[in-house]
Amino acid sequence: SMASPALLMRVVASAYSVAEKAATIVRNVLAAGDLGIVEKTGANDLQTKADRLVQMSICASLARKFPKVTIIGEEELPTDEVTEELIEDGHCEEILKKTCPAQYTEIKEEELVIWVDPLDGTKEYTEGLLDHVTVLIGIAYGGKAIAGVINQPYYNYEAGADAVVGRTIWGVLGIGAFGFQLTEAPAGKHIIVTTRSHSSTLVNDCISALNPDTVIRVGGAGNKIIQLIEGKASAYVFASPGCKKWDTCAPEAILHAVGGKITDIHGNSFQYNKEVKHMNSAGVLATLRNYDYYASRIPNTVKQSLMP
Repeated sequence: SMASPALLMRVVASAYSVAEKAATIVRNVLAAGDLGIVEKTGANDLQTKADRLVQMSICASLARKFPKVTIIGEEELPTDEVTEELIEDGHCEEILKKTCPAQYTEIKEEELVIWVDPLDGTKEYTEGLLDHVTVLIGIAYGGKAIAGVINQPYYNYEAGADAVVGRTIWGVLGIGAFGFQLTEAPAGKHIIVTTRSHSSTLVNDCISALNPDTVIRVGGAGNKIIQLIEGKASAYVFASPGCKKWDTCAPEAILHAVGGKITDIHGNSFQYNKEVKHMNSAGVLATLRNYDYYASRIPNTVKQSLMP
């Protein structure tokens, strides 16, 4: 008989279905019209009913199936309020058919850490910039992001009445990434994607030093990585603290699965073990290709201002 799929592939296959359920919750909350917005640390740091319900749904669904996995979500929430209709028990059959990379076949539940951003781009969600919004489920092993799921609940939402709205992108190191068309940015163009609502002198000085042809300002770390893998931007540059591990884990796994690179502004890798601090305090630099070109042009003044 066939051996049952490796744990990692079962976790990713479940995370795929869990992310699709999350997208349905995100769309339903918006359609119902009561976003239930609360400010966490200020007007640029918001939480909505969708953030809360989605995190409960993702964490409870995955914890039920994989009880020994560590799951770290963005929102501080009570754990006892999860109703059955928030639980997703399904999985993506297609993912289970893929062969688990040899270096991951022996992973045990207690060795995995799942980083969850239930709704990346909350501010944009509240402002109706719905294509910025993603649901992020990142899977780490040995402190490294090794697999990820990114759902875009509103992908294609402006494409007309017959369009299928929403899509799920997933990837595993050593297998690749799926659910989108991998495209490189135009050769010789320096198109930088950066923050929309967390700008600062440092952020802008860093971008100017890179002499970009174009600067795209959008919300959401997941959204920015998608800009890279679909060839709409050549580098994602954020010379500021503020980004957290749940923002970068899933996008990192997908970017690395297709040969890209993401680090802090000094070129250090992010660590995702469960004890790690949540803040990526030394910023973000990511590219699909030509990482060294951008890394070599980050000004020392910027590096000195952002200590890991």
